[in-house]
Amino acid sequence: EVQLVESGGGLVQVGGSLRLSCLASGFTFDEYAIGWFRQAPGKEREGVARMSAVDESTEYADSVRGRFTISKDNAKNTFHLEMDLLKPEDTAVYFCAAGPSMLALRFRPPRAFWGQGTQVTVSS
Repeated sequence: EVQLVESGGGLVQVGGSLRLSCLASGFTFDEYAIGWFRQAPGKEREGVARMSAVDESTEYADSVRGRFTISKDNAKNTFHLEMDLLKPEDTAVYFCAAGPSMLALRFRPPRAFWGQGTQVTVSS
């Protein structure tokens, strides 16, 4: 079965850093586009970062560009979101996702497998 298991969420102060990880299984990991999404209470889920399986090109939301970095390790079926210079506005539940293409991840809702979500809280 397809599984995406997240880790690394937690509480961090403004300006701090956090690294989220997602362990994938049950599908051909290196053939899938990967991404991170987040959802704050009362708000829609939004795309944060994504990476293509074809050329590993990346896309970032304007709000996180320059602060967040998506990466992957095909040998370990794992991908990450490095979050730096965190702001209170980054507080949300973060979800890892994998889809058959970058286009799939851009659909609303995204056409993807999902992790269970992990809470990130940035305190002032």
